[in-house]
Amino acid sequence: MTILLVDDNAVNLYVMEKILNNAGYDDCVSLKSASELFDYLQLENQKLNYVPVDLILLDVMMPDIDGIEACRRIKENEKFKDIQIIFVTALEDKTKLAEALDIGGVDYITKPINKIELLARIRVALRLKAELDWHTHHEKKIQYELDLATHVQRSLLSTPLKEKHIQIDVSYLPSFNLAGDMYYWHKINDHQYAIILLDMMGHGISASLVCMFISSVLREAVKQISEPEQVIKELNRYMALLQNGNESIHYYFTAIYLVIDTQSKTIEYVNAGHPHGYVLVDEKELVSLNHGSCAVGFLNEIEVKKSIIEFKQDVQIILYTDGVLEAMSPCEVESEERIRTLMNKKWDHTCSLMDTLLTKEQQVNQPDDMCVLMIKAQADE
Repeated sequence: MTILLVDDNAVNLYVMEKILNNAGYDDCVSLKSASELFDYLQLENQKLNYVPVDLILLDVMMPDIDGIEACRRIKENEKFKDIQIIFVTALEDKTKLAEALDIGGVDYITKPINKIELLARIRVALRLKAELDWHTHHEKKIQYELDLATHVQRSLLSTPLKEKHIQIDVSYLPSFNLAGDMYYWHKINDHQYAIILLDMMGHGISASLVCMFISSVLREAVKQISEPEQVIKELNRYMALLQNGNESIHYYFTAIYLVIDTQSKTIEYVNAGHPHGYVLVDEKELVSLNHGSCAVGFLNEIEVKKSIIEFKQDVQIILYTDGVLEAMSPCEVESEERIRTLMNKKWDHTCSLMDTLLTKEQQVNQPDDMCVLMIKAQADE
């Protein structure tokens, strides 16, 4: 802990330093001007063994740069803005004192200096600095943990897939570091692929934690279960176990889960309360993915019914979350109609999926996560 004493009067510096040393504050540095103060802060900050400055006792009336201007410059610097500043002044001008406090000073003492008053105000300022340091430390710790959680969550997302008979591209714009949208695909065998896009209710840490939990469950489920109905029911069962009768914990998600079979030329899918996806079949017929069940986790038990789409040559499938619809237009019906129009022909886009649907302005500062999947599959002759 370091306390800086800044005053152009040598006698005042001597008196303050003597009082502080006798009270046990040994790390005091006396400086004669604001320029010396700035030099000290910059030089000390560059040292490897830098001891942070906790408090500055700063004279108001000094030549060249007065205490108020010095305080203003310190508070504008991100590295030094938390240093507590107590003004030392002989002024009776209340307007000047108010200005000094408005720009960041925490307190002031008047000359001639009273020992008891000085030490009392120093103790208060140092307690404030300790609290600020505690909060800063914990904010950094929380930010580190959030960054780590974000990295873990992003690592669970599947990478784009490009194989002979199937290609999957994705555009993903989370509204927050930790998101509630999740997508995953799994190669069941040489001709079957399981794909899911889900949107967890809510945003932020809690939604992302539930999302990661479901991601873990899903990865195990698709290794053992191939039927879309059974996968959705299994996810619903785990959501019910997670809530376990606790009314304060109520999460659910919408999803489209599908299995593409390039050999049997079929798509089996369940839409669990999710925005409609669209399938362009053999470049001729546009089919809406709009059947299946209610949202997963909304009820303890749900009825699930899969649908089957057949194709002869190829299919083009688009899946998206409701954040995309909301960003495209205030009217989701208009947004869906635009997607239907785009999907009525083969989509040979050169820009990203998100850029095709949204302008750059529409992609920033959105309140909801946004995700778009494009799947193209060809029959395995």
